[in-house]
Amino acid sequence: MMNKTDLPAIQYTVWPADPHGHRFQVKLHIAHPDPQGQILQMPAWIPGSYLIRDFSKHIETIEAFSAESTKKKIALERIDNNQWLLPTAVGAVDILTTVYAFDNSVRAAYLDTERAFFNATSLCLTVKGQENIPCSLAIVSPEGGFADHWTVQTTLRSAKTDERGFGFYLAQNYDDLIDHPVAMGEFQMVHWKSNNTSHSMAIQGCIHPIDAVRLASDLQAICSCTINLFEPKTKKAPFTNYLFLVNAVLNAYGGLEHRNSTALLCRRDQIPQKNIPLDEASYREFLGLCSHEYFHAWLVKRIQPKAFQPYALGDRNHTHLLWLFEGFTSYYDDLQLFRSKRIDLSTYLKLVSDNWNGVLRGPGRLKQSLADSSFDAWTKYYQADENTPNTVVSYYGKGALLALGLDLQIRRFSKNKKSLDNLMRLIWQRHGVTLDGISEDGLDELIYELLGSNFRKIWSDIKSRYVFGVEDIPIQTWITSKIISVKPKTQSKLEIIKLQLGIRHTDVNGWLKVTHVLDGGAAQAAGLAAGDLVASTNGQRITNARWDKVLQGLSENESISISFYRDDLEHERILVLEPTQLPAQYELISANTSFKQN
Repeated sequence: MMNKTDLPAIQYTVWPADPHGHRFQVKLHIAHPDPQGQILQMPAWIPGSYLIRDFSKHIETIEAFSAESTKKKIALERIDNNQWLLPTAVGAVDILTTVYAFDNSVRAAYLDTERAFFNATSLCLTVKGQENIPCSLAIVSPEGGFADHWTVQTTLRSAKTDERGFGFYLAQNYDDLIDHPVAMGEFQMVHWKSNNTSHSMAIQGCIHPIDAVRLASDLQAICSCTINLFEPKTKKAPFTNYLFLVNAVLNAYGGLEHRNSTALLCRRDQIPQKNIPLDEASYREFLGLCSHEYFHAWLVKRIQPKAFQPYALGDRNHTHLLWLFEGFTSYYDDLQLFRSKRIDLSTYLKLVSDNWNGVLRGPGRLKQSLADSSFDAWTKYYQADENTPNTVVSYYGKGALLALGLDLQIRRFSKNKKSLDNLMRLIWQRHGVTLDGISEDGLDELIYELLGSNFRKIWSDIKSRYVFGVEDIPIQTWITSKIISVKPKTQSKLEIIKLQLGIRHTDVNGWLKVTHVLDGGAAQAAGLAAGDLVASTNGQRITNARWDKVLQGLSENESISISFYRDDLEHERILVLEPTQLPAQYELISANTSFKQN
């Protein structure tokens, strides 16, 4: 054990106490509580996921005791749903909590006999007023034979740990503590170096041996490519080591960025495993996820909006800039796959086209600007409902298109002497290396510093029309390359009919259930609504499995009789398919497959 004098004044201890009941126990030791009454707060959200999640709802018990030998119980006053108040003039105290943990996402905490995972935002109370002082985290090994081979995987700074990683870790402050997720269990490991910086991937959930050689090769190339983008001269990463924590499950997908690590959730079949057929498109999607979250180590974790400095974890932190932080990252995640030679040009162009067409299919793009999408992420994007496609534009998808468009405009303006890469490096030097947050209009001055005042009109026009306005970004007119061309997408009859119908659906016990009805489509014009169960079309029984087959038998301009149930009552409507219901769709074509992006 460490000597008490070696430990900071704020100490957390985490026990995976009840794997069968999915409960962690957490002790918070506060050496010097505020004598006027110490406030404790559980974060309401986790940085990188812009939704109030009220992590305090998972606290089952909370008690306070004197840290002296008497261990006298101390009354805690509940201030609101996520804050507690200690009495005035108390000495050192221990706060004991029991926290339920059965959220398998990358955002919270999870515990069973197979694995443990947590972000400190889900387990560790904030000591208000003392967030900026150093703290420690002690991780205790679970009891029971099931955990004999468990190890700890995290990028927290080890102070005194055993060979399996259990023991004491140190953090510079509370913000540092919550920026290092912790995973426990049995892992398949991948190790590599990118530009002499150590990287690792710890994978849980794969039954078969992973193909570590292929993973290391692909990830090494992607990570090196991103380091070189931001630091083409020094080629140095802003960290000494980096960790990908991967939870492979049956069917899920997502990631959450951190300074020196990322937590990823993917399907098992997306991981290359020995002697198991691999769907290359699914694996590419996984590599794109890795690329995206790794890019965030620069853009979001070090280059930040001023609105996030510091994070106010008890309330929403609004910014109009998520189109920059998430959208530009989404542009680069696939571009880095191409630059690192993990995909070819035709595959890359299809990824760009798919995103572009997806944005154009969303009616919400005509109502919500990128700036508003960013600002309202808390209440709209992250709280999607049946009407979301009609009211919301994705700051990921359209933000990536904006990055592409700005890249094209910079290249044209500078006669290919500069690109978006130069702007990203300038942002990194001004706001990443310095950790000085970007103001809401701070990108403007950087663009003018890079390109001069003559670019002012171009950027002002882009900003007013496509960032704060709702116009479609005219990629089709901005691409002037002789190597890459744009043409209207060739679509099958089935694709055309589906676009004209304008519905999204799922399967519910053999029924085709409508989940979304898009503005301007034939389904909305006929009166269909989310929740309707479609029974038949032109007298033919409809199921989710037969939907495509039945639609393929229709004529493009045919009137369709559709029968459906709403609230167990049968209805019948006539749908009319018209060319005006078709959104524009494009494809990018390369005339030279040997082309290499600069």
